[in-house]
Amino acid sequence: MDRLSHPLRPAPARCGRKPRRRGYGAGISVTKLRYQAVLIAGLLCGIAGAYLSTAQGAGFQTNMTAGKGFLALAALILGKWKPVPTLFACLLFAFADALQTRLQGVALPGIGEVPVQLIEALPYLLTVLLLAGFVGKAIPPKASGRPYVKDR
Repeated sequence: MDRLSHPLRPAPARCGRKPRRRGYGAGISVTKLRYQAVLIAGLLCGIAGAYLSTAQGAGFQTNMTAGKGFLALAALILGKWKPVPTLFACLLFAFADALQTRLQGVALPGIGEVPVQLIEALPYLLTVLLLAGFVGKAIPPKASGRPYVKDR
């Protein structure tokens, strides 16, 4: 797994918290890196939107994401802004989403048939439980959302 995260670590790890010292000081163009990150994020969001509208829903509908963006934000917070833990958090939430799709209308042993509304809320309940109970202190990168000015 370290090989997978290695291409993601060197530059963003240097430029996320202290871009002036760690990014520019190491010879990395912070502005170029930020534009690349925005372009990659836009590309991935476009692919996700195309998947939602064609493969999963067979057409555009209002509120078709059904709160998946909040789950993605929760996965980022749960992973504490690090690539590999965030990947595992996304996989956990995807598993919960797939589980809620499979459990609708199925009688569980010892419990019976659970209402569909409770089953549909399973990923969101898991999100609240994990963020409220297990995350602790998750500090976002200090330079996140701030424009980078080279000369100060």
